[in-house]
Amino acid sequence: MKTPVIILNFKAYRESSAERGLALARMCEEVAQEIGKSIVIAPQQIDLSLMAKEVDIPVLAQHVDPIGEGSFTGHISPAGVKETGAIGTLINHSERQLSHDLIRLTVEKCKEVGLESVVCANDIEMGKVAASFGPDYVAVEPPELIGGDISVTSADPDIVSGTVEKVKEVNPNVTVLCGAGVKSGEDVRKAVELGTEGVLLASGVIKSPDPKAALLDLALGL
Repeated sequence: MKTPVIILNFKAYRESSAERGLALARMCEEVAQEIGKSIVIAPQQIDLSLMAKEVDIPVLAQHVDPIGEGSFTGHISPAGVKETGAIGTLINHSERQLSHDLIRLTVEKCKEVGLESVVCANDIEMGKVAASFGPDYVAVEPPELIGGDISVTSADPDIVSGTVEKVKEVNPNVTVLCGAGVKSGEDVRKAVELGTEGVLLASGVIKSPDPKAALLDLALGL
């Protein structure tokens, strides 16, 4: 992924499912091309292959399991995700949390197959732990602010700047993002001022009455 970046997590919203999800993905592609900003999408797992083939912006999985290929019914293999055309995956989102050991193993499996890893952290301490596993990105997201109307950059700017500081102490090669309540270009500008290289968000675009206008505003804050 190129930074600064906006990662749009489609979650499992009705607005981001099937054909509606594809329309949303194409809108993201249009905005990225129109203003020359880096926009990455994380569609629902069942739509991952379709999205990766239909748009020219980077696509992430929302989750993978730390497995190889073989008898793993119901699991999501990093190798399989790589073959869809996706470039990486979210790991340990607050809605899909993992133990520390599973995070570490998942990051390792992603490295083996060439997937970029975005490990989510709910606070500064978890950001430090995540950075020690050597992912490509750590995204700090206080869970109590996710989906809310107040951005983490306003509600708790210290958790953003503090995570940047501590992650870089542990591993200067890890890129830091933030999320939770990010809904405007001003929120994104603050995130960058606090030391991050982008944001991870969802409802601010997907639940907006005008998703394209919302994404344009956000992207212009990069």
